[in-house]
Amino acid sequence: MEAKKAGATLDSLISSFNTRISELQELVIARNMYPGSSIADLSAVDAALKAMELQVQSIKDRLREENEAIPKAKKLIEASLKQQKKLEKMCAYAPCLPQRMAPQNSYVDECVQASALKINPEDKPAVLPKEKKGRASPPLWYITSDELDSLSSYMRGRLTIDKVNAAINDMAAYAEANVQLVTAPKKKVGENHWDKALELRDIAMTEAVKGKHFFLETDMKGPTLKLDNTGKAILTVLRHLGRISETRAGHNRVLILLKPH
Repeated sequence: MEAKKAGATLDSLISSFNTRISELQELVIARNMYPGSSIADLSAVDAALKAMELQVQSIKDRLREENEAIPKAKKLIEASLKQQKKLEKMCAYAPCLPQRMAPQNSYVDECVQASALKINPEDKPAVLPKEKKGRASPPLWYITSDELDSLSSYMRGRLTIDKVNAAINDMAAYAEANVQLVTAPKKKVGENHWDKALELRDIAMTEAVKGKHFFLETDMKGPTLKLDNTGKAILTVLRHLGRISETRAGHNRVLILLKPH
C-alpha cells in the first residue's frame, strides 16, 4: 500500500517536472521571436506616429481658423457690395462735365489774391479794350461725346471726354490769371511776375488778341493740360472742334479761347 502511494507521488513529481520544462521551452521560443534588435524599429515607428499626430493636429487647428474666418469674410463681401451699389447710384446722378478746377500755377494764386484787394482809383492799370468792371469770365465751352466720337481714331487717340474737358478747365484758369496780371496795377503785382505782366499786356493789345481771353503755351503746367504729347493732342482736337484758335506774338505761341457761336 505504501509502495503504491510512493509510486503515485513519483509520477506526480515527474509530471510536474515535465510541465515546467514545457513552460520554459515556450518562454525560450517567445524570446527568440522578439529579439532585442527589434526595439530600435519600434522606437522609429513610435516617433513617426508622434510626428503624424502633430501634423494632424496642426491641420485641425488651421481648419478651425479658416472656419472661424468665413463669417467675417462674408460680412466684408456684403459691405463691399453695398458700397458698390451706393457708388453706382452716385455715378448715375453725377454730372457728365467735370467741375472747374482751381488754377495751379504759383503766379495764378498770387493774382487771384491780388484781384480780391480793392484797387485805388488813383492807380492806372493797363486796360483791355472792351473790358468793364463786370467783365465776363473766360468761356468754358466743353465738348460733347458726339463731337469726340466724330473725330478720326488717329486724332482722338486715347483721349477721353473727361480729360479733354478737364483741360478746358485748365485753359480757362490760365486765361483768368493772365487777365488779372494784365489789369492789375504795378504795386499789386509781385516783382517776380512784373516782366510776365508787361509781356502779357503787349500781347493783349495786338489786333489778333485784343478783347479776347488767351493764354500762352508756356502756361501749360497742369494739372491736366501740360506741354507733353497728350497736351499737344488735346490742343489739336480743340483747335479742330473750334474751341481755340492760335496766333504768334513775338516768340510766344498764343492760344485764344473761343466762345460758342
